[in-house]
Amino acid sequence: MHRSLMARLQMRDAIQSEIMQRTQAHQARIAGWKWSSANLLAAGASAPPKPLTLLAHGDSWFDYPLDGNGFSPHHTDIIAHLESMGTVSPLIHNVSHHGDATTEEMSWPKQKRLIESLSNPGNWFDEKPDAILFSGGGNDIAGEQFCIFLNNASPAATGLNANRLQKALGIVEASYLALFSLRDTHAPDVPIFGHSYDFPIPSGIHPLCAGPWLLPSLIFCGWDKVNGAKIVRSALKEFDALLMDLANVATNKFILIDTQGSLDQSAWANELHPHPVGFKKLAEKFVDALRTRFPGRI
Repeated sequence: MHRSLMARLQMRDAIQSEIMQRTQAHQARIAGWKWSSANLLAAGASAPPKPLTLLAHGDSWFDYPLDGNGFSPHHTDIIAHLESMGTVSPLIHNVSHHGDATTEEMSWPKQKRLIESLSNPGNWFDEKPDAILFSGGGNDIAGEQFCIFLNNASPAATGLNANRLQKALGIVEASYLALFSLRDTHAPDVPIFGHSYDFPIPSGIHPLCAGPWLLPSLIFCGWDKVNGAKIVRSALKEFDALLMDLANVATNKFILIDTQGSLDQSAWANELHPHPVGFKKLAEKFVDALRTRFPGRI
């Protein structure tokens, strides 16, 4: 078998194995709470507070297996922090995988995985999660393809080609709408929480295993780091505007968590990912939003 094909198959199997392990661990936590609650009630005591149950689906902001730019035995992403936060920490079934664009997140295999998670009663207390957390859109724009959305540098040129970017954001919007449709069919009325990313710094800094995602495209099109940071900021504002439009449609039941401007330069480990302390700060934004929607539950 060709080496590249074998590597792809091994990666696919590793991802499936990891998701299975996460599912088993999540179901064990659900079963453990139910057992403990039943025993307390049988003994005449009060049941413990019921934690929120959440389904998380997303990219590396929900699935970051590094500590900054180096190896970590533990994930340092938003979900990893959120699982231990709150007065009553939520129980999260995380089916995310780093590197996924929204078109991959909402491809039929990933939609099938979402449906299986939503329809498995062992994952939830009350037949479906309290909320769905979604992280998607960054990988549709940032990467070696970022040059597509840039004009070549010249005294009269603007850095960002807004027309081309809007066409890419149309694909992102379609993916979000597909998620809303899936939710309406398989988990009616469950709210979806998303976020707007923050303003990354096109520094060229990256872990050994991936990137850089932004600076090479900017240099290729003739832009320096200073102008590049402004261009990236403009692109992220356009993305945020799209999400705000989706959040303003009541039937979408979509709650946008504003994460733009949350991190200073020292919080960024590389061009797209914060250090653990930065991810924790972002997770706190999720706690605040969940407390607003579910007072007294987290």
